[in-house]
Amino acid sequence: MKSSLESFQDAFVDALYGAESSEMMALTRQPGFTVYRNTVLKGATDALLANFPTIERLVGTDWLLAAATIHARQSPPTDARLLHYGADFPGFLDRFEPAQEMPYLGDVARLDLLWTQVHCAVDEPGMELGALVNLASADLASSQLTPRAACRWVWLPDCPAYTIWRINREQVQMPDELDWRGEGALLTRKAGQVYWQPASAADCAFLEACAAHLPLGLAADKALEVDPDLNLENLIVRLVSADAFASASPGLPY
Repeated sequence: MKSSLESFQDAFVDALYGAESSEMMALTRQPGFTVYRNTVLKGATDALLANFPTIERLVGTDWLLAAATIHARQSPPTDARLLHYGADFPGFLDRFEPAQEMPYLGDVARLDLLWTQVHCAVDEPGMELGALVNLASADLASSQLTPRAACRWVWLPDCPAYTIWRINREQVQMPDELDWRGEGALLTRKAGQVYWQPASAADCAFLEACAAHLPLGLAADKALEVDPDLNLENLIVRLVSADAFASASPGLPY
């Protein structure tokens, strides 16, 4: 059961974001409360604009500010570190009626979110290809590859969201026509800088399996289920070269 202080704090936060209640009415009618409410709401909306710069470039500041204000009232921050605010903003954009003519916005926002996660992740060295060479061939299938903390990936099957995101992040000219198909992305960090590159559905399936601590043999099976013609050696070399993994360790036979 909540204490009276916890109940007051919850009611106070609800009132800040527009949910009126009889117990808070005397407080919310004070002029100073309106000033405080506006300040708190501005902090949340400013954070969303800062955390989703690609969305702002696509739709403009005024549009994003209006959407961010609605979202902030519905889903206020739960972490004082506003750099982490907006985890559910992509889903909000998927459902947001004014965004229905731009069905790629939610997925583009997901990529902005991944950029922030990679940017803020714990720093750790990437694995060298030699770490795999040093594993005995008999142990290779049962070994485990551990993705780095500063590595994120996503497969977005509905639209070329990665191309749209990349072009706007890099601020280059959008082509006259886009190949409207699903795309994936891999984001990593090297020397404090976030890098991105396209990723296939098989890449993402392999990385998901590694993140789930599956042995290399089973991770390979997951990737081959997506793309039976996949060259596994090329996939592993490419991902290791992109600093996707922190370590390789021998595992138990499976």
